Amino acid sequence: MRAHLIRVDAVIVQAVIAGALSFSHLHDLAAAAGQGGWKAWAYPISVDLLLVAAWRRMRQQQRAGQAAGSPRLWFLVALAASLGANVATAGLLDLDHVPASLRVVVAGWPAVAFFGGTLLAHTPHGPDTSAVPASPPADPVEEQATTPGGVDAPAPAPEPTTPEPETVPASPPGPAVALPPVLIDRARALADEHRSATGRPADPDAVRARLGLPPSMTASVAAHL
Repeated sequence: MRAHLIRVDAVIVQAVIAGALSFSHLHDLAAAAGQGGWKAWAYPISVDLLLVAAWRRMRQQQRAGQAAGSPRLWFLVALAASLGANVATAGLLDLDHVPASLRVVVAGWPAVAFFGGTLLAHTPHGPDTSAVPASPPADPVEEQATTPGGVDAPAPAPEPTTPEPETVPASPPGPAVALPPVLIDRARALADEHRSATGRPADPDAVRARLGLPPSMTASVAAHL
């Protein structure tokens, strides 16, 4: 436990020292570029806040499984501004005669930082919940089995089924029975009429039906055609 506290304290001390040095370098560069008074102190705050905000937003989007291209871009911009100020104030640049291009960069930094901070503040950093997937349709059996009060409802009674009518097999035609001569002549006349009209022999059952005889007399009609 004590070793852990010592390690954490060392990290904090290191971060404070590095932040103070970077803050001082940014202040000196801003003051040399013509930004005097409180403005020279505001520049290091702007750069460091953009650096920290971009890093946090980048980590949030990575944990959420989203692309972190925009936060990474602004993190690199802030890192370049901080690193550039540290290198420029290391004796490589005459702070008494700052180039005009550097003055332009320092003067334009507030607009760049404001734009980057606005984009980071309006970048979604959580899972997209705007589209809520539709819940799957409930099982009608489960929906009927449970009532809103949590009490199981009785199972629905089975629908009454209507028994299908039994199919009575047709009785086979009985043996041929002798017909009266009048019916025989009438049956032959009907058969000849059918043959002359259709060219096909008449059906004994159809002739029997036209004579008004019962189905059992079909064999008798067929025997005389």
